[in-house]
Amino acid sequence: MPRWAQLTVLPALNLMAALLVTALVTWMIGEDPLECLQILVHGAVGYSEGIGYTLFYTTSFVFTGLAVATAFHAGMFNIGAEGQAYIGGLGVTLVVLALDHALPAPLMVPLAVLASIVFGAAWAFIPGWLQARRGSHIVVTTMMFNFIASSLMLYLIGHLLIEPGSQNPTTREFGASSWVASMQSMLAAVGVEIPSTPLNASFLIALVALVLFYVVIWHTRWGFQLRTVGVNDKAARYAGINVTLVILLAMSVSGGLSGLAAVNELLGSTHRLNVAFTNGIGFVGIAVALMGRNHPVGIFLSALLFGALTQGGLDLSFEKPVITREMIIFIQGLIILFCGALENLFEPFIAPLFKRRK
Repeated sequence: MPRWAQLTVLPALNLMAALLVTALVTWMIGEDPLECLQILVHGAVGYSEGIGYTLFYTTSFVFTGLAVATAFHAGMFNIGAEGQAYIGGLGVTLVVLALDHALPAPLMVPLAVLASIVFGAAWAFIPGWLQARRGSHIVVTTMMFNFIASSLMLYLIGHLLIEPGSQNPTTREFGASSWVASMQSMLAAVGVEIPSTPLNASFLIALVALVLFYVVIWHTRWGFQLRTVGVNDKAARYAGINVTLVILLAMSVSGGLSGLAAVNELLGSTHRLNVAFTNGIGFVGIAVALMGRNHPVGIFLSALLFGALTQGGLDLSFEKPVITREMIIFIQGLIILFCGALENLFEPFIAPLFKRRK
């Protein structure tokens, strides 16, 4: 099959298959699939506030999707984006809680963003080192590091970072100097009025990250080395590429991108750390990268799809109490199943059509 068909036709068929199975399940629980689809689409893109929320969720999925894709290009399956985003949030929180009353916004925000990258990269560096130096399997170590990150954060939030006198496991509210500018205020400055949503400047950072990802992976020497190691690490080593260094850098970059997702959530929306702020964005990033075929255009489109599913799903669960949040996670799981484990399911049926045309 031509490359363009692999990047467009197969993902579209996989998505349709997932939606068909979802429609069947929806019908089995007594709801009208077409009505539910209409509510979901309207909730995601049918009004301006819904679009704002969809793009807000899309931003986090772009970061974690790029993180997983970076490791993929080096031949590694990093499923630890959730934990890396979590620890990236810890870096943001420590810097902000220490300095938000002392530094102005032009210094505070870049410092907090840098902390998210450094903490996320450091957390991913350890599994990368274990893979490169000790031969540990990256899937096992990154999965375990998700649990370690979760346990560590539960302890820190519950015992050390919790707001004094509060019973809720959250930190105090961050100072206004650390808040990332909302998209509403940015557009209002140029005379464009939009509703108030959590959409913020992190969306622009995500777009820049997509462009940089394309340039670095396909137009730099390091990107070539990364892809060579991903195809055949033994041949890469024979060609003189420092495979160990490539793996360490790839995992560090991957973790740093995951950490940026915390900026969108903490500095752009909640303005405080809570125990559930990641809410599965790291795991969704795996599906985003798989469905987007590890290409920035595909990653943006698949992140947009999952952002729409998240926002539209919330509206759907509000309108249809039978369809709970777990049902939305079920839909996402089906998409992951068809776009990941069964990504080549339809290829034997579609490939002959392109051969005949040639």
